[in-house]
Amino acid sequence: MGSTDSEGRTRVKTVGTAFRILEALKSLDGATTTEIANELDLPKSSAYNHLQTLEHEGYVVENGQTYELGLQLLDLGAFARQKQTLFDVAKPELETVATETGELVNLLVEENGRGIFIRREQGANAVNIDSYTGQSVHLHTTALGKTVLAHLSAQRREEIIDRHGLPEKTENTITDRDRLEGELDEIRSEGVAYDIEERIRGLRCVAIPVFKDDSISGAISVSGPNSRMSEQRIQDDILPQLKHAANIIELNQTYS
Repeated sequence: MGSTDSEGRTRVKTVGTAFRILEALKSLDGATTTEIANELDLPKSSAYNHLQTLEHEGYVVENGQTYELGLQLLDLGAFARQKQTLFDVAKPELETVATETGELVNLLVEENGRGIFIRREQGANAVNIDSYTGQSVHLHTTALGKTVLAHLSAQRREEIIDRHGLPEKTENTITDRDRLEGELDEIRSEGVAYDIEERIRGLRCVAIPVFKDDSISGAISVSGPNSRMSEQRIQDDILPQLKHAANIIELNQTYS
């Protein structure tokens, strides 16, 4: 049986439940049938049947009484990532920026209204944070995501915010639509976005867009602790390197 969502699309309930279970296994870092049933407010028998089916198909593995995500998911994710031309052409430029700055360098694209990290390169002094390749984040919480939002159409931005909201990650997260639109105007005008502890406390990021055929294809950034990310360093050192990298990536993306 299916239902219709707010955008008029038909949703198959059992498929949705299966993906909710996968997401719960991720957030709980593995769980028993009872824990999944409680987490998702499902009958225990339904949770068990879904877990057994996912295990049979290779997307879940069973360790004793605990279920965990299976590596079959890695195969799907790796295949999807390789379909992104940007993933390959950006690699050498991001490696150079990471080496020169010593910081964490990220590449993010938008998919289904969320920001997806598709590549990360770590410099010698890069901080260890919770981001990883394949991670999905709310666009408004990162410099990368705000860069992408700024260069989407107003209608597309409205659709994304209506669907995903503007949840607060830290006390610095922008959760007001009007304030966000004001900042996006500045990002479009200046070509640069900043994230000052808006998703992770103590972390500052600077990001710029990457275009293909006048459309936004993604964004690249440098992230580091506030103590190393002074405005002078960003302007004199980091931004010139990001702009140089974006220029080469755009050329290679267009003519590869």
